[in-house]
Amino acid sequence: MYQVTDFQKIGVGLAGFGIAFLFLGVLFLFDKGLLAIGNILFICGLAFVIGLERTFRFFFQRHKLKATSFFVGGILIVLLGWPVIGMCVEMYGFFLLFSGFFPVAVNFLRRVPIIGTILDLPYIRTAADKLAGSNSMDMA
Repeated sequence: MYQVTDFQKIGVGLAGFGIAFLFLGVLFLFDKGLLAIGNILFICGLAFVIGLERTFRFFFQRHKLKATSFFVGGILIVLLGWPVIGMCVEMYGFFLLFSGFFPVAVNFLRRVPIIGTILDLPYIRTAADKLAGSNSMDMA
């Protein structure tokens, strides 16, 4: 069984607060202060969960440099005062960085009772299959 350390628990909390602040920043019409705090908390939480060295290796792999530059560039644009443009650039970088995790996440969510039922609805199933990069017939 995998042992979760206290640092990883703190990291999950920091990442969760980061996502909450990002959500609030978008909800409050792209408030740059909330978005900046959310970005910082999310990155710190990720570093706590997987460690500093693995975080550095994740962001600075040769094939992910474009994605990292968009993600970090978006954060800098938000900090400079253009939150809408910065969030668009940052979301593009986030999508490029974490797109390898989407199939795993979608397949996990299909096994969760209520969410799995929602993901099986006609139009949502098609979108989830495209996001996961799989054919829905293979899931049977």
